[in-house]
Amino acid sequence: QVQLVESGGGLVQAGGSLRLSCAASGRTFSNNAMGWFRQAPGREREFVAAISWTGGTTYYADSVKGRFAISRDNAKKMVYLQMNNLKPEDTAVYFCAVRTINRVSSKVDDYDYWGQGTQVTVSS
Repeated sequence: QVQLVESGGGLVQAGGSLRLSCAASGRTFSNNAMGWFRQAPGREREFVAAISWTGGTTYYADSVKGRFAISRDNAKKMVYLQMNNLKPEDTAVYFCAVRTINRVSSKVDDYDYWGQGTQVTVSS
């Protein structure tokens, strides 16, 4: 079992930045790929970014490429999402998720454990 807790969300003006954090706990947090997803009201959950266990492989949705950066610190069991140049369309609840295997994926169904989410609101 892996437990995930997100933090760092909030209200920011367009063009601003936020850094989301995801704290993982549990005995099975080892050699896992992790990802960030988001869900806006009335929309399906969508992929944002993913990272391999070593951080050597990262993968981004086209909509955030060049603006967002995913990273991780395995010693601290943390994953981060640095979000720059935020836009109103980035407004959503952001979730971190973990796979039980070390293979990045953009598919919601490929992830095994999820956090409760943190709200990000970008005002215009």
